[in-house]
Amino acid sequence: MGLIQEFKEFLEEYKVMGIAIGIVMGLATTALVGSLVKNIIMPVVSPLLPGGNWQTATLVAGPFTIGWGPFLGELINFVVIAFVVFLISKMLLKEAKVTKK
Repeated sequence: MGLIQEFKEFLEEYKVMGIAIGIVMGLATTALVGSLVKNIIMPVVSPLLPGGNWQTATLVAGPFTIGWGPFLGELINFVVIAFVVFLISKMLLKEAKVTKK
């Protein structure tokens, strides 16, 4: 068995192409949701935050500077992405929940 044949079997056995496609789609979804949060959600939320400039909001505690504004943006990104993944999986899988016996 040649090295190329072994490599093909490796790709098929571990479904490397499916994983690669999933990663590419995940990156595209992340960019899309990041834009949604940055350009649509945060302009609505910004007036509610002190100073309104959430991207650079920091808390200085002695020698430490905590960037809570960028963290808030990433937290909202995560929540939106998780919710979108939940909705997509709910629509695609359409499986009944497993009940304990």
